[in-house]
Amino acid sequence: MMNDRLSAALGRIAPSATLAMSGRVIDLKSQGIDVIGLSAGEPDFDTPEFVKDAAIQAIRDGMTKYTAVDGIAPLKQAIIAKFKRDNGIEYTPKQITVNSGGKHTLFNALVATIDTGDEVIIPAPYWVSYPDIVQFAGGTPVIVMATAAQNYKITPEQLEAAITPKTRWLILNSPSNPTGAAYDAAELKELGAVLLRHPHVMLLSDDMYEHIWYAQAPFATMLQVCPELYDRTLTMNGASKAYAMTGWRIGYAGGPAWLIKAMADLQSQSTSNPCSISQYAVLAALNGPQDFLRERNVAFRERRDLVVAMLNDAPGLSCPTPEGAFYVYPDATGVMGKTTPKGKKIETDADLIDYFLDDYRVAAVHGGAFGLSPGFRISYATSSDILKEACTRIQAACAALT
Repeated sequence: MMNDRLSAALGRIAPSATLAMSGRVIDLKSQGIDVIGLSAGEPDFDTPEFVKDAAIQAIRDGMTKYTAVDGIAPLKQAIIAKFKRDNGIEYTPKQITVNSGGKHTLFNALVATIDTGDEVIIPAPYWVSYPDIVQFAGGTPVIVMATAAQNYKITPEQLEAAITPKTRWLILNSPSNPTGAAYDAAELKELGAVLLRHPHVMLLSDDMYEHIWYAQAPFATMLQVCPELYDRTLTMNGASKAYAMTGWRIGYAGGPAWLIKAMADLQSQSTSNPCSISQYAVLAALNGPQDFLRERNVAFRERRDLVVAMLNDAPGLSCPTPEGAFYVYPDATGVMGKTTPKGKKIETDADLIDYFLDDYRVAAVHGGAFGLSPGFRISYATSSDILKEACTRIQAACAALT
């Protein structure tokens, strides 16, 4: 058996459930099957033309060599300006890291700081990669449940109860993948007050969906409302979601200089620098016009409202209205235990998702992948016409259950 040659670290992780479902959709479409894929967390908008032009110009200018391990100096300056402009946070170049996507940023930070036995608090529903990266690094994910009844957000009391002497990090993703839930300034301040009582706990603030925001109050990140946490907070962001640059693979973060250096040391022995052309593209994105972000948010909001309304009309589903990102996370409690027209009992949300895909050709991701069942995630980053058809199919699927 070749499996005995695999590392123990590899055995602590599983393939991404979201990517696995996307693979199933690709396979079905290649067979000519009419399937609607709502599993991928990817904007359907194109990368802005001025960003593409900057990348092409970088190629023509010969910007194709190795760069500094964790980012070119002009991009670091643009990131510094972004944090100051959008979030009121001051950083120096030594406090900025640039990586090959947000997942790479998370991997570097956690692998560089976690030892065996260290605990990382992760609110659920969570992005699928958080617990796996923690486990790969030898740490222990401590999952704190945030149900639909509490708008998928943890409370200060839950956070307090989860902290132990072994706690190393809290990962806080707002707006959230997979729920779209977002913490307002007052809620962040309450969570920050808990962290202030526990100086050994660091905060990883994942702000990847910052610019996909619908609430009336402006977006807030932890350091805006609790600057006392500055020396132990890593504020992470990237170009993938807001600028529709998922394939360009650039994530970045600002944080304590000692942590940024540690992440660079790790990166120097793994991937080395992020793609040079992608760095120049993100430089243009951050320094260029930002008006299109608001325009795209109008479209996202309309899609959100459409999907929430139609899913709430599906028998047995209850869908909260998210404040940001481009996901909804319906509670499927009302359909558990029911039976499909083919006689299969829906015992789990994985059964429900298989039913949607096999019988109605709609692909979503089951809630178990995100740590909270029964439910599922739908990405509404596609056209309204496609979303209407998908939700009509889901309504029919739920209505057919007995």
